[in-house]
Amino acid sequence: MSDTPVKQQSTAAFYGQAVASFAVAMTATAVGIYNLQADAWVRAFLAVAVLYLVTSAFTLAKIIRDRQEAGQIVSRVDQARLDKLLAEHDPFEKLG
Repeated sequence: MSDTPVKQQSTAAFYGQAVASFAVAMTATAVGIYNLQADAWVRAFLAVAVLYLVTSAFTLAKIIRDRQEAGQIVSRVDQARLDKLLAEHDPFEKLG
C-alpha cells in the first residue's frame, strides 16, 4: 500500500569531491591568513574566526539533517496509521 522511500546515498565521487573541496578551502584560507601582512594577533583572530565559522556550519548542517530525518519518521508513522485505518475500513459494513 505505501511506498517505503529508499534512503539516498551519496556516491563515492560526490563524497570525495566534498572532502577535497573542504580541504582546499581550509588550506587556502590558512595560507592566506599566514601570509597576511598584519600583526600576529590579527592573524590569530582571523584563524579562530574561521575555525568558529567551520564548527558552526557543521553544527547547523547536522541540526538541519536531524530535523529532516525526524520529519520523515513522523510522516512514516502517520502514513502507517492511515494505511491501517484504510485496511480495516469496510465500506459495505451495515450501519446500525
